[in-house]
Amino acid sequence: MNHTLTLAAAQYPINFVGSWENYRTKIQGMVNDAVSQGANFLLFPEYFSMELASLFEANVYRSLSGQLEAMQSLHQPFLDLFTELAQEHKLHIQAGTFPLLQENGRYVNRAWLFRPSGTRDYQDKLQMTRFESEQWLISAGSEIRVIDTVFGKVGISVCYDSEFPAIARKQVEMGADLILVPSCTDTQAGYNRVRIGCQARALENQCFVAQSPTIGEAPWSEAVDINSGRAAIYTPVDYGYPDDGVLAQGEEGEAGWVIAELDLEALAQVRANGQVFNHRDWDSQFRFK
Repeated sequence: MNHTLTLAAAQYPINFVGSWENYRTKIQGMVNDAVSQGANFLLFPEYFSMELASLFEANVYRSLSGQLEAMQSLHQPFLDLFTELAQEHKLHIQAGTFPLLQENGRYVNRAWLFRPSGTRDYQDKLQMTRFESEQWLISAGSEIRVIDTVFGKVGISVCYDSEFPAIARKQVEMGADLILVPSCTDTQAGYNRVRIGCQARALENQCFVAQSPTIGEAPWSEAVDINSGRAAIYTPVDYGYPDDGVLAQGEEGEAGWVIAELDLEALAQVRANGQVFNHRDWDSQFRFK
């Protein structure tokens, strides 16, 4: 197991890409940029794939249901692209989320993680927002999972999931020291809800949490028309870490990567010898009734 990773979290601008080649060029350019800065683990945002709806006609990308149906034809090319990039650059890539049609006719919001070996695994979003469940008709996943990597186990809490302590706690209990939070929020309030959730999960579990948002406006899109947020990497608030628990954070509205090195052995030491024992003392709260 490798004990140090360099994580890059994207502040991802939603664009009207118009063609698969334009999309591929954009993603390749961003990946190359992260690699040039030393990153070996990349995190993209929730629903960043929705700019692919711009490959279809206006009556499709302006329809919430129409774009979901049309985008299923791009799911395999999407998988192939990120598999190729992960292998080529020897990266782990958490490729945000892609809404995926299931055999029962429902859609889930699936977060794929691609490994350098060419394999992949996923976590489906578990808690759906009102927009997703009431207007977009995307359904919740059913299983809290962790994903094996050369850096140990990793959890993915998709956007709203990060606001529920039990999800991240279960992933930490299953061995995750890093929680990835791909997010997509249209208001500052939404962004701050996810940000506060991320920082709370890092605090109470003494783990690393990374957030990656979509940014910018896409008035052509019914799904991701307004995007607000800042990428960040959060830590425990304890020995050897920033006093506010913010290891790195992007500038508002600025596209690109937020990058930081994460030492998993040092994380284990703070859990064992920190000022406080949030990770160890989790169960003690339940003695109060």
